[in-house]
Amino acid sequence: MIKRILVASDGSRTSGRALKTAVEMAKKMGATLTLVGVIDNRLYVGRTMPAEATPTRIAEPVEDYLMRVAGAYLATDAKRCKQSGVKPEMVIRMGHPVEEILKEARRSKAHLLVMGSHGKSGIGSAMGSVAFGVLQSDSRVPVLIVRK
Repeated sequence: MIKRILVASDGSRTSGRALKTAVEMAKKMGATLTLVGVIDNRLYVGRTMPAEATPTRIAEPVEDYLMRVAGAYLATDAKRCKQSGVKPEMVIRMGHPVEEILKEARRSKAHLLVMGSHGKSGIGSAMGSVAFGVLQSDSRVPVLIVRK
């Protein structure tokens, strides 16, 4: 029986559809829901955002800026969950998205991982690179891919 659902989110329209599906499933099954956002920091380590690109107009490390962005879209997702009667847990990780999603699935002992077929970086292919990577992994957690 599915009692713990992990939803990978990146704030995209497709991850929003995946969230809607996961919320419906959680309500019907009485499952808990964990929202995970992953900041892919492989390209940004040690860099700063220029002051004019930040809301506070102060130069800051890219990681801090991306952490705030991820927190904002997960908060929006959490609000949608609560409006539907499901109280989610939120988790933000930094690293390679595929690896971090799978690690969080193990940490949270998820019975099901739900994610969109394409996220912010998925362009023009049958499936996005993160969804493809998760499906190709040796994880024992079942994965539900919600198409765009």
